[in-house]
Amino acid sequence: MGDKLWGGRFRMKTDLLVNSFNSSIGFDKRLYAQDIAGSIAHCRMLGRCGIISENESVSIIEALGEIKRRMDRRELVPDDDYEDIHSFVEKMLVENVGPAGEKLHTGRSRNDQVALDVRLYVRDAVARIAGLIKEAMKALVIMAEKHIDTIMPGYTHLQRAQPIVLAHHLMAYYEMLKRDRKRFQESLSRINVLPLGSAALAGSTFKLDRDMVAEELGFAGISANSMDAVSDRDFVLEYLFDASLLMMHLSRLSEEIILWNSQEFRFVSISDSFCTGSSIMPQKKNPDVPELIRGKTGRVYGNLMGLLTVMKGLPLAYNKDLQEDKEVLFDTVDTVEMCLEVMKALLGELTFDIERLKNSCSKGFLTATDLAEYLVGRGVTFRQAHEITGRIVLYASDCGKELHELSMEEMKGFSRQIGQDIYPWLTPEGSVSRRTLKGGTAPDTVKEGIARAKEELGLD
Repeated sequence: MGDKLWGGRFRMKTDLLVNSFNSSIGFDKRLYAQDIAGSIAHCRMLGRCGIISENESVSIIEALGEIKRRMDRRELVPDDDYEDIHSFVEKMLVENVGPAGEKLHTGRSRNDQVALDVRLYVRDAVARIAGLIKEAMKALVIMAEKHIDTIMPGYTHLQRAQPIVLAHHLMAYYEMLKRDRKRFQESLSRINVLPLGSAALAGSTFKLDRDMVAEELGFAGISANSMDAVSDRDFVLEYLFDASLLMMHLSRLSEEIILWNSQEFRFVSISDSFCTGSSIMPQKKNPDVPELIRGKTGRVYGNLMGLLTVMKGLPLAYNKDLQEDKEVLFDTVDTVEMCLEVMKALLGELTFDIERLKNSCSKGFLTATDLAEYLVGRGVTFRQAHEITGRIVLYASDCGKELHELSMEEMKGFSRQIGQDIYPWLTPEGSVSRRTLKGGTAPDTVKEGIARAKEELGLD
């Protein structure tokens, strides 16, 4: 490898250990497409502004295009001798076009160059993840539509609480993913800001046309402060935070699938193709896929906390600590994208036990709230109704009966307001059908929500 880009200041060669410790080429080489795109835009601007000649600009741009094509085909692969992807691309450029290639860095620092590369990378990542989230949302909607009339227990504190329909439960995760997708999309307004032209920290003396570069690269605006532009990684942290929230939602869904798949619940069966076995217990069919999603959530959280910790004590402007932004970003992008793809596929491989779900609503006094609300409709205050219902539940529990199994005489012993028409209130079907408020679990209401979701997703 030739001399360092910054070697003129130094009398001694960099220690080999320091070279290895300082190098980022092992991971930032995946930024080559963004680095070349930024260089092409910068070069075109330099030529247009007369800072380099038009002929030099054209030859440099053509060479950069060829370098990218060769890297796309993996004919040109950076080795670890290079400090970073920027020095590699520049070295290849100079080998191709000669001294003219050394003019590309005019008016530019690696500080604003890498800030640009990472912004371009995160912008691309946001576009991909928005698409992947949408596909997972579609999978939820398709499954929910099959289970609009499937009744199951709803839980609080992991205790059976009230009857709901399975579609309503699944659509709760649709709403979570919808918020996640919107968060990523809204972050684009903060990502899509051009830092190039900030140079090392103070801007450039060359008459650069920053607006031209912004337009060339599809940026909505340019940075207002050169010191902030080169030291800002808020947009990376925002991606990591948004990814952490998304992973939290995927983890919650995974946890429920794991619970529902257990012998204690037996609400759902996962396809063999999405399970693994045990090396010692022949009977085992383990839900490794949702378990891994649940486990990888901690990995993404760790990446967020790691970069937050890196950033918390950095004085302005650029510091080498910022090199630590890339590995956590790349790892998070890879992890979240894979988890979304796997979750979408997993959802299509679930089979629900509709009868068991329904039968699970028959025990546990799930319609106690309905009984209290019935009493309120008969003129009893809610606090009185709550007290009466609580005593009825206690009595039924002592007798080993469910509410619907109590006789009229037994119920009237607690309130003369209870009539024969109470029994339809005590069925799971009756319970869900009456919850018709917007956002409620009534099948017709859920059906409307699914129709809205299909419209939002562009599903027929």
